Formats: sequence, C-alpha cells, structure tokens
Amino acid sequence: MTHLLVAGKLHPTGVARLEVLKSEGVKVTYIEDIDEPSYADHIETADALVIRTQPMSAATIARAERLKIVSRHGVGYDAVDFNALNARGIPLAIVGDVNSVSVAEQAMMQILAGAKQAIRADRAVRDLAKWGWRNQLEQREISGRNLLIIGYGRAGQKLARMAAGFDMTVRAYDPYLQSKGWPDGPVKPIDTLADALKWADCLSLHVPRGDKPLLDATAFAQMKPGMIIANTARGGVLCETALAAALSDGRVHAAGLDVFDVEPPTREMALAHHDNAILSPHIAGLTEEASERMALSCIENAMGALDGTIDPELIVNKEALE
Repeated sequence: MTHLLVAGKLHPTGVARLEVLKSEGVKVTYIEDIDEPSYADHIETADALVIRTQPMSAATIARAERLKIVSRHGVGYDAVDFNALNARGIPLAIVGDVNSVSVAEQAMMQILAGAKQAIRADRAVRDLAKWGWRNQLEQREISGRNLLIIGYGRAGQKLARMAAGFDMTVRAYDPYLQSKGWPDGPVKPIDTLADALKWADCLSLHVPRGDKPLLDATAFAQMKPGMIIANTARGGVLCETALAAALSDGRVHAAGLDVFDVEPPTREMALAHHDNAILSPHIAGLTEEASERMALSCIENAMGALDGTIDPELIVNKEALE
C-alpha cells in the first residue's frame, strides 16, 4: 500500500482530497504539527512526503528508507537538507504558479502602506494627541515614481503590471533571467545592482536567500534618500540591522517586511521598534485562495511523482529523476 505522509496543516480542500485518496486505497498519515519530530517517527514507511515550512534534516532523510518524493507546500526549500536528498536520489518538488498573485498583492500593499505611512496615520487617530502628525506631510504619492523589482519571476512580473496601473515606471534587476532570456513586455532590465539602487524610488525583493544579504549597509548607502522597500521574498535577503539604521536616518522612508532572519522574530528585533516598518507574519502567500491551490498542488505533485505524471518542471533537482 502506498503511504503518503503529510506534515503540516492543509487547507480544508486539501484535507478533503486526502480523504479521497484514502478511499482509493492510499495510506495517509496527516499531522498538523509543524516540527520535525512530529513527522519523523512516520518517515520510515512513507513513500511520499508533503511538507510545509518545518525542517527536514539529513538524519530524518537517512531514516526514510522508502521515500521517493518530497513535495513542498510552497516554492522555497531552505529548511530541507537539499544535499542529503540529492545523495539519496530523492526528488524535491515545489508548487507551480499558485501564489504569485497573492505575493504580488502583498508587495503592492507594502509599497502603498509605506508611502502613505499607514502605521503612523493609524496611531494619529487612535491617539488624538498625535492628530497633528498629518501636517508633517510624511505621506507620499507613488504615481510617477521609479519601482525596481529585484528578481523578475512570476510574482515580480505580476507586481510590475499592478504598479503600471499606478503610473509607476518599472525596471528590474535579475542577472539570471537576463542571461537566460528576458521576458517580453515593457519592463527593461538594469545591468548592475548599484545602478538599479541609484535609479529607484521604491524597490521590491523577489529573490531567494543567499550566503549573505543582497542589501547590506553598502547597498543602503547607494540608495536615494527616501527609499520605500517591500520584502516578500526571504529573511536574510536584506540586512535587518542596516535597514533599521536606514529607517532611523531617513535613507529609507518606510519598509514592509513579511519575512525575517528569525521566524518568529524575537522581541529584540530592531525593526519592531520602528513605526515606519510595516510587519506581517510571513503571510504573503497565505491567502485563502492561494492556500487552497497550494494544498491541492502539493498533494498532486506527491502522487504524480509516484505514478510518473508529475510535471518535470516542478522538480528542483531534476537529476534525481534519473
């Protein structure tokens, strides 16, 4: 009997799909907890694993004697020991284009909320002693501003179309995509990050986490004063300490962050003390609609890998298919 192990809570539509699989003779183990030990005890008999954001270590992978596919409920896989999977020849699948609209909308919200200083405006109403804040004219328009999109994949391209509706001028920085073949459309690439930062009034991040922050203190020094930043990508893409300093000295007018170096953040996180930082708990891709699509997609990928019907483009380590 095929054993599907699901680690992490799914949208009710996904849970209903699991019930259908059970009726078709699939053994399903569904665990809502999001820590590694909660599912590791079941990994030895699993043929397929659906996993959310919890870690998957080399030790757990070593116990997975029957495992043939790891299917991520999302597109990132930072918490999975990728090298250990490759060593075992186990493919890792991600979902397709199921949450890019949600992510792009979150980024657009961050840009607008930052320009309008939404948190300070809200506090000026709740604390009437601050009503006079309105006359400081910290609120800004985004119409006619330059928007830099760093990482011009699906979410970045959808954000570009949204920003065009606000009459923003949009350009993108994505060396990988530039070498591979730039998408058709009005958005043109900028060759270097330094040039891009000098040009932009606002920027939005849509890139994976690297070995070091892409936006560090040097990068912040290259920006125009008054930058507005949106980060729906990954914690660690920008240096939180450098951002906090830039928010304090005005180099950055406002920033929206949905992702952090440590999740959940600690009370000591410097950004928590800035009311020109709009913070959210890693929810950009967790709308009702996107969660439903992700749940169904990750289950489909898991079962498709077992019967050979999975779209190979959704496999991150394609060499494992061989």
